[in-house]
Amino acid sequence: MMQSPESCVTLTNPTNKSVVLIPDDDDEIDIITDMAASIRAVEEILNYKFKNEKLLEQALTHSSCTDSPSYQRLEFVGDAALGLAISNFVYLTYPELDPGQLSLLRSANVSTEKLARVAVKHSLYKFVRHNTTSLDQKVKEFVIAVEQEEQAELHGGAMKAPKVLADIVESVAAAVYVDCHFDLKALWKIINGLLEPIITLDLLAQQPQPVTMLYELCQKEGKHVDIKHWRKEEKDIASVYVDGQFVVSATSENKENAKLHAAKAALTKLAYKHTSKLDLEVEPNTEFGGAKQKLNELCGRKKWPAPTYRIEKQVGPSHDRRFICSVQVAVAKGVVFVMGEEKMRVKDAENSAASAMIWGLQGSNLG
Repeated sequence: MMQSPESCVTLTNPTNKSVVLIPDDDDEIDIITDMAASIRAVEEILNYKFKNEKLLEQALTHSSCTDSPSYQRLEFVGDAALGLAISNFVYLTYPELDPGQLSLLRSANVSTEKLARVAVKHSLYKFVRHNTTSLDQKVKEFVIAVEQEEQAELHGGAMKAPKVLADIVESVAAAVYVDCHFDLKALWKIINGLLEPIITLDLLAQQPQPVTMLYELCQKEGKHVDIKHWRKEEKDIASVYVDGQFVVSATSENKENAKLHAAKAALTKLAYKHTSKLDLEVEPNTEFGGAKQKLNELCGRKKWPAPTYRIEKQVGPSHDRRFICSVQVAVAKGVVFVMGEEKMRVKDAENSAASAMIWGLQGSNLG
C-alpha cells in the first residue's frame, strides 16, 4: 500500500458515500456559493485536509470569474499528473501487457468521458464558482443522461461530456499533487478512491472502442469502412458504408458522438448479418488457474468482446450440486462456443470452460 508523506494529512469521513446531483427537469443546479463550505465538502469527498486551502479554492474557480485566479494552470498540471499516476498503476497491475494495451487503459482512465462521470458521481460541479449560466444547462443535461445509462459508458454515451467536468477533476487532482509537494505516490493514495471504478482490462474488453472495433473487424474480413458526416439543422449525421454499401446512420448534436453511435449501430447490424455459431471440439487438456483472466486478456489483445459465460447444466441434489458451464467468444469468423467439465462450484466450472476455450483457440485457426 502506498504511504503518504508526513506532510499529507487525511480527514476521517465515516460514511465515505458519494451523492450524485440529479436535478429535476425544471430545477436549476444547486451551486454552493460559500467557498469555505465548498472547500470543506471537497476535502471530505477526498478524505484529505489541505495545508494550503488556496490551492483548492483555485481548483474550484472557473475562468469566467475574472476577480481571482482560475483553475486553468492547475488543470494543466493535473492532466499530466493523472496521466502519469494511471500509467504507473496499469504498468504495475498488468506486467504482461504490451505498450499499446497499456496506452489504451491509460487513455480510457483519463479521458474526458471518464473524468466527467467522476465529477458527476461526486457532484463536484456544484462546488465550482463561475459566472456563466450556459454551463449549468449543459451539465444538467449531461447529469440526467448519465443517470439514464444502463451501464457506465467508457467511450461516450447519449451526450458528449462537457469538458468543464473533466477539467474540475484534473484541477482538484493537481491541487492535491501540489499540496503534497509533487509526491506522485501521495497523490495516488488520495485520488484513486475518487476515480473508482478504475477501468480495468476486463471492463475495456467488455466495451471495446466502437469505431476502432468496426474498422478492425472489417479489415480482418478484407472490407473497407467509410464513415461520412454532414450537418442538418442542429444535428450532426454520421453514416457508415462498408465496401460502398450503406449500413446505418446515427445523429447527435456533436460530430464525434454521431460517429460513435453510428459505429455502435453498425457493429450490431453487421454482427447479425455475418456471425455464425462455431462449436469447438476440444480434446481434454490440463486445466489451469486464472483461466478466466487469461481469456479476458487474450480477447483484449485480439480486440474481441469479453467472453460470456452460462450455466448449461446442474446435476445432483441441492446439498451436492454440480455445474457445467459454457463460454462464448465472438471472433471475426463467428461466435466460438465451448463447454467445460462438471464442477462443484460455478466459479470452477467457468474456469474449466475458459481453459477449454484457450486450448481450443490455440489448436484452431480462429485466433
